[in-house]
Amino acid sequence: MKIAILSRNPNLYSTRRMVEAGGELGHEMKVIDPLRCYMTIASQRPTINYKGEELTGYDALIPRIGASITFYGTAVARQFEMMGVYNINESVAISRSRDKLRSLQLLARKGIGLPVTGFAHSTQYTNDLIEKVGGAPLVIKLLEGTQGIGVVLAETAKAGQSVIEAFRGLDANILVQEFIKEADGADIRCLVVGDKVVAAMKRQGKEGEFRSNLHRGGSACIARLTPEERSTAVRAARIMGLNVAGVDLLRANHGPVVMEVNSSPGLEGIETATGKDVAGMIIKFIEKEAKPGRTKTRGKG
Repeated sequence: MKIAILSRNPNLYSTRRMVEAGGELGHEMKVIDPLRCYMTIASQRPTINYKGEELTGYDALIPRIGASITFYGTAVARQFEMMGVYNINESVAISRSRDKLRSLQLLARKGIGLPVTGFAHSTQYTNDLIEKVGGAPLVIKLLEGTQGIGVVLAETAKAGQSVIEAFRGLDANILVQEFIKEADGADIRCLVVGDKVVAAMKRQGKEGEFRSNLHRGGSACIARLTPEERSTAVRAARIMGLNVAGVDLLRANHGPVVMEVNSSPGLEGIETATGKDVAGMIIKFIEKEAKPGRTKTRGKG
C-alpha cells in the first residue's frame, strides 16, 4: 500500500516509527507536511498538491496533526477523505477530540466516568462553580492547553478564584475540575487501536508535581489494567470516533475517570515503557481496514 503520514517533522519519534513499521511490512510510506499542501475543492475531482506536485494513488492516511495546526491539518485530512483515501483517524473525530469541553460533554452523555467539571463564561459565579466541583483543592485548565501546560492546582478556594479571574482577564477559556487526590500524581495512558487497548503505561509525576506528563519530568512504567479500565478506554475512543487514541485515565475511588482522549498520541513513552511495537500494530490495523471509500466516522456529536 501507499500510505501518507501527515506530520510537520519527519524526525519526530512517532513519525519515524510509523515510517519504519510501514517499510518493514512492505508499504510505501510518505511523510507530508500538511502546511505545505494546497487543495482544489471540486465535486468531480478534488485534488491535493504538495510542493508543486499532485498527490495521487494513496491508499491510507495517518494524521499526526499538532494542536496548533488543527484547523488546516484537518482540512487537508478531509480533502484526502473526499478523494476516497482511508483515514485511520478522520478529520471530524480529530476536531471533536481537540475540543476538550465538547469531548467531556460527549463522554458524559454516554456514561463514561469523568471528574466533576465546571465551565462558565462569567467570573460572577466563580465561588458557586468551585463549590459545584467539590471545592478546594481543584484543578483549573486552559481549554487550549497541551502536555500539562495551562493546568493549575489551586489548593484553596481563594487561590482558585484568583487563577480563574486571571485566566478570564486574558480572555482564555477554562475548565475547573475536581481534584482526584487518591490518584497521587499518577495517571494511566491507554493506547487504543481499533477495539483493543494494545499497550498501557502508568505515568507518575515527579515529587511535588500533580501533573504526570512525561514532558514535565514524569516517569513511566508498564501498567496492568482492570477490565473496567480497559473497557472505559475503548469506549471513550469509540465515542470520539477514533481508531487510534491515547486515553488518559485516573484511578479514582469510585472507578476509572477519563481525563483526555488524544487523537495523535506520542509513541516514544509507551513503546519504551511497555516494549511493544505499537507502530507496527497501527500499520497492521490499516492493512485490515483500509479500502477505497472506507472512511466513515464512528462517533457522533
